[in-house]
Amino acid sequence: MTPAMNRPWYRQLWPWLLIAGPAAVLAAGAVTTWIAFASADGLVAADYYKQGLAINKVLAREDAAQRLGIAVAVAIEGESLRVVLRGASPEALFVHLAHATRADHDQRVRLAQAANGVYQASLEPLAPGRWNIIVEDPQATWRTVHSAFKEPK
Repeated sequence: MTPAMNRPWYRQLWPWLLIAGPAAVLAAGAVTTWIAFASADGLVAADYYKQGLAINKVLAREDAAQRLGIAVAVAIEGESLRVVLRGASPEALFVHLAHATRADHDQRVRLAQAANGVYQASLEPLAPGRWNIIVEDPQATWRTVHSAFKEPK
């Protein structure tokens, strides 16, 4: 017998090459499991069924804004939010800034009237990404929805 054949199995190359594949799969599976449990499912709503039933009420409020002839222009400049409203003049507006994928970044702001049809408020800094901007009156009779994209710095 040759000296290579007299060595124990754990000193041979081939068993370790055969063990390396399944060991790598086990390690990758453990890391994937840890990531799945450590991160939140930001896109999944707990009450998705109730949200689905409420969509008709939301659409009715958007239709009410169209029927009333309400037009909204939204501008985000640094840490300031400015809304120009035509077609109505409530004493205040509510704006919900909803991040497209991370609900923990969402903000709800009350805007006071600064001039005729112009509403302003200060904001916390917005995270990069796509934002849905929902403008509504205090009585929740109408609402409009807009989109914005914040570039990363």
